[in-house]
Amino acid sequence: MLGCHPVSTTIPDESARQTPFFGPESWRRLVSNRFGGVAIFVLVFLSFSLLTRLALAFKAADILGFDLSLIVAFAVGFVFDVLTAFLASVPLIIWLTLIPRRLFESAFHRRFVLVSVWFGLFLAAFVSASEWVFWHELGVRFNFVAVDYLVYTNEVVGNIWQSYPMPAILIGLAVIATGAFWLLRRSGWIDAWLSSNTPVGRRLVIAAALVFTPLAAVAIISQSDIPELGNNNNRELAKNGVFSFFAAFRSMELDYGAFYRSMDENRALLRARRLTGSPATAFRSENPRDFVHRVDNPGPIRPFNVIQLTVESLSIHFLGAFTDPRGLTPNIDAVAKDGVLFARCFATGTRTTRGMEALTLSIPPTPGRSIIHRDGNDGLFSLGSVLRDRGYDTAFFYGGYSYFDNMQQFFSSNGYRVVDRNSVAKDDVTFATAWGACDEDLYRWTVREADRIHDEGRPFHFFVMTTSNHRPYTYPDGRIDIPSGTGREGAVKYSDFAIGEFFKAARTRPWFDSTIFVIVADHTASSAGKDELEIKRYRVPLIIYAPGLVESGQVLTQCSQIDVPPTILGLLGMSYDSVFFGRDIFRMRPKEGRAWVGNYQKLGQLRLREAVVLRPDGTESFYGCDLWAEGLHRVDDVPPKLVDDTVAGYQAAYLLFSKGLLKEDVVRNGVPQRADSAW
Repeated sequence: MLGCHPVSTTIPDESARQTPFFGPESWRRLVSNRFGGVAIFVLVFLSFSLLTRLALAFKAADILGFDLSLIVAFAVGFVFDVLTAFLASVPLIIWLTLIPRRLFESAFHRRFVLVSVWFGLFLAAFVSASEWVFWHELGVRFNFVAVDYLVYTNEVVGNIWQSYPMPAILIGLAVIATGAFWLLRRSGWIDAWLSSNTPVGRRLVIAAALVFTPLAAVAIISQSDIPELGNNNNRELAKNGVFSFFAAFRSMELDYGAFYRSMDENRALLRARRLTGSPATAFRSENPRDFVHRVDNPGPIRPFNVIQLTVESLSIHFLGAFTDPRGLTPNIDAVAKDGVLFARCFATGTRTTRGMEALTLSIPPTPGRSIIHRDGNDGLFSLGSVLRDRGYDTAFFYGGYSYFDNMQQFFSSNGYRVVDRNSVAKDDVTFATAWGACDEDLYRWTVREADRIHDEGRPFHFFVMTTSNHRPYTYPDGRIDIPSGTGREGAVKYSDFAIGEFFKAARTRPWFDSTIFVIVADHTASSAGKDELEIKRYRVPLIIYAPGLVESGQVLTQCSQIDVPPTILGLLGMSYDSVFFGRDIFRMRPKEGRAWVGNYQKLGQLRLREAVVLRPDGTESFYGCDLWAEGLHRVDDVPPKLVDDTVAGYQAAYLLFSKGLLKEDVVRNGVPQRADSAW
């Protein structure tokens, strides 16, 4: 036998040689190395992200665009899901790279991994449930509102606990996590991963690639790259909630010049002057950085009291005065009939702090978070500072704890004393939610303070901020015919009931006949929609009520919340130096009306039948609309003047605030030389 060897007659198993790419053995090979935990993490993350997107699509089925754009939304969403999954896995990658083999293979590490996997699955389910709730409330993925909520956990957690069956939800999430954990253990992937051995050198190479790639990708990819898709709901669906959350955290304040269409700064300031100026104003100097202008109101000063009821989330669609047939607001409707109803008023934003900012500072919404949250927001020129300088007692009333949303700091440093839940005795609160005392309690405090200041012989201006028209929609029993906690309609009707009780008490007081009452909303109940700015959902009621002082009627001039402070001062007959952007609505011609509306990124101006929306990628959109802004449609041709006016208004507001030129001392003493030279 010449070098013969036995020859095998066994035919190789083709299935063993060609493992299907998506088969279980392929996955087992993928996880059978030190970084198998990363593969498991990414798979779980992508699964929960897809299920969340499907759930949100089902939730928004009636407002989504069911066309090619929906497929694009899911495709783009998958890209952001993958990117977010790898970014989120970076700490895990670093841990798996550095942990020595002996510790990696230890029983302690195995137990630690198993517990961590279960908690990770629970956290993934919790985030998905949170996204569903956030979408249910606001119609968007996580944004800067969610970032703010992390700061004020007491109110937010309390509100969630009161609004939803949290014990049942948490148990359900634990069951989901346990089921997913059981499936992972049954797959054998965790055991295959923890039994693997990868040399240190190879670990370093793989880790470098796994970390560098997503970090490089996030440097060139942002949410602004998501196409418009023709329906803003589809665009929101394309986002990943976790990515969106951290993107919002990074963009709480946006540099206008770096992100938005802009013009020469001096040109923007001069153009903004023309938007603000009227025959009743004259600017103090020719320096474009000096925005101080004189507002002359004819006639004698009328030092009436002013009480402004700022009602939480009061959309016009709840009011019978705006033809709603449900009869939820009989008391407000009666006040509207006997007062002045401004039928085309718009909120400047979608948060309470935006409404407060506009109603005190008379400034368009600057990009990012509200001025109320920003550094340098003290000592600003405000409605409160004007009236305080004329001997008024100026106070901010809030039923909750005013540290929430930085209200305490903002109002106390801008011309108002603060009356909140900390300021009253415990028995002064008869009913409360996580947000604060019920509106009846709040109005009782207001009447009591008005009595006290009137007895001192001083006029007063009270800014009253309500909370009852807010989830969990609970209120004292026996007040209205809708049971407490059953939904928004009941909260609206209770808010109206409380206003009725307030006016019953006020009419018995000696200060009633010398008081101007203002009813306005901070924002609407919902602002989400198919358009990038759903302008029709920014419409809020504005009513001025002062029997014997202000003649009743209806005003159709387009306006927004920033026009309220100069309108109040006009009714009081006060001339003053100002840096307000708003104008006295009574002195505007209908064709001069405009509304500034925005969210934390999109900035819009509505004028009659046209609208411009500025985006943080330097582009803009143009819309045509009916007279009431109930419907918008894209148009190609918008007058360049409207575009330039919109850019100038927002750019000037950002510049003047960021340079400290909206301060009281600037109005009194002029532009500081250091600010002028450092421009």
